[in-house]
Amino acid sequence: MIVSFGYVSTALTLFDSSPSKTMTFATWSKLEKEEREQRLISITKTNLKNTLRIIHYNIASQFPLYRMSSSIVPLATHPDVNWEYLKHTAEEFRAVGDLVKAHSLRVSLHPNQFTLFTSAKKHITDNAVKDMEYHYAMLQAMSLEKEARINIHVGGTYGDKESSIARFYENIKKLPSHVKQAMTLENDDKTYTTEETLDICEAEGIPMMFDYHHHLANPSSVPLEELLPRFIATWQGTGRPPKVHLSSPKTEKAYRSHHDFVSLDYVMPFFKMIKPFTDELDVMIEAKQKDIALIRLMGELAKVRGIKRMSGGTLII
Repeated sequence: MIVSFGYVSTALTLFDSSPSKTMTFATWSKLEKEEREQRLISITKTNLKNTLRIIHYNIASQFPLYRMSSSIVPLATHPDVNWEYLKHTAEEFRAVGDLVKAHSLRVSLHPNQFTLFTSAKKHITDNAVKDMEYHYAMLQAMSLEKEARINIHVGGTYGDKESSIARFYENIKKLPSHVKQAMTLENDDKTYTTEETLDICEAEGIPMMFDYHHHLANPSSVPLEELLPRFIATWQGTGRPPKVHLSSPKTEKAYRSHHDFVSLDYVMPFFKMIKPFTDELDVMIEAKQKDIALIRLMGELAKVRGIKRMSGGTLII
């Protein structure tokens, strides 16, 4: 099994490389009208410059996966700001996309937890659609909308999971079909289990993003060995390997929180379990130490008998 790795958003190894520099609405409101847009343009261009730096670093480090920041454009979806960011940053977005494509990197985006489709409140669904369209617009600006993925969770239960799932099926109809084709759904650590998320993914034709840590925190009634083939099947026809998130609990008491690093002992059972079901696997490391955690885990995995490291971020199990 060929396993490819990546990490989330910021390369801690690099100096001052945040791709998520921002400005609050309160700060924006205090600026003079002519200064507002210039500040927004400057911040966005800095975020795109840092994104480009990080991608160059990933190429040099041979990391084939990368989750880009959702916060590249400050106040992008705020109803009172409504600025034309693509008009001023098209060249910078295009440069990022060209570099990603030139080196065949696999990139993704992950909107925040408020982007969900289970709410009974219309404005929450409308905002979710708007946020998904913003993420898709960034991918379009980079010409990556056909291959990149936008990952979200199913949403809340609001005290009635069955009704919430029914609302998901209804509310997701408001999402434009081309945006929906780019999305994935992830099982979470409190509400929707792997099995429940899979049911929705299969019904809607959406690939599932499997989170192993979330699964252990919020297990299904069905054994994972029975769910993994179904998870892998949701990726058929996408042109991409099935993708998982790996992290470790911070402590037993704070089990749902992510640790700074990823424990080899914690994730090895998963690799052994999934190996019979797929020849390829993409892994996104979700750890507080980001690229540093990935580098450490790759070094530890390379020492395990039966595992061969092929590059900075790829190995064969």
